[in-house]
Amino acid sequence: MRESLSIWFFSGILLLSYGLLIAGTGFYLLAHPLPKSSAPVLSQLHPDIWWGGLMTALGLFYTVKFRPR
Repeated sequence: MRESLSIWFFSGILLLSYGLLIAGTGFYLLAHPLPKSSAPVLSQLHPDIWWGGLMTALGLFYTVKFRPR
């Protein structure tokens, strides 16, 4: 009998892809910053890099742990 795929595997793939996109945007904005007049409040903390990294790490964890065997 074939084993069914876990929903956490697909959630991991989604988190991984969104995390890579968000972190990539953050690194792009780190290299090409917005003008001070149009930059959001606290943008110097680079939350997109932090959240993108966290989402990438969680997505990688879920994808590896719940991958089909």
